[in-house]
Amino acid sequence: MSARGPFQDKPTIRVEAITLSRGQRVLFEGLSFAAASGAYVEVQGSNGSGKTSLLRALAGLLRPRAGEIAFDGVEDPALALHYLAHANALKREASVRDHLRYWAGLFSGAPSEDFVAQMLDLGRVMELPVRVLSQGQARRLALARLIVAPRPVWLLDEPAAALDDAGKAVLNEMIASHRASGGIAVAAVHEPLGVTPSLVVRVPR
Repeated sequence: MSARGPFQDKPTIRVEAITLSRGQRVLFEGLSFAAASGAYVEVQGSNGSGKTSLLRALAGLLRPRAGEIAFDGVEDPALALHYLAHANALKREASVRDHLRYWAGLFSGAPSEDFVAQMLDLGRVMELPVRVLSQGQARRLALARLIVAPRPVWLLDEPAAALDDAGKAVLNEMIASHRASGGIAVAAVHEPLGVTPSLVVRVPR
């Protein structure tokens, strides 16, 4: 299922007593956890509890009010991760193939377009613009950037959104392959993905 070998970097994520806020409202305080190479961390919590904010903090897009987030085992955390937000962040008029080529160039990707298309069942829509894709196809395309340019840390916000059962199965296989290569996946979910987590982080509201 994977076009890559094991990652040379073996990352570890350390979250130590962080406090996050949205505006003036504190979302949570004193949250700590650690994840080593090969881990799958499932972040659970109610809507508005701070799951997305936690991912944004891990991605370096949100500064904690207190505490520390550290990535050990990688030279540059910013270059070692993919943050896949709840929104797909696709260009409506660009084709599936255009997106794959753009990501490959931007992130120095290696896997072939055909390999990615076959893995995510996008072969029939490679030349179509995003605006005509179904929501499930658009989500599969968004997931493709994880494969086009492998990074050891995946931060996934509701990655199964809009996916059918077949798409969820592919996502689970992607996570399993990523872990087997030594990567870490951290996913904020409304419902469990069906992957057995190494750690469950519950974000209180």
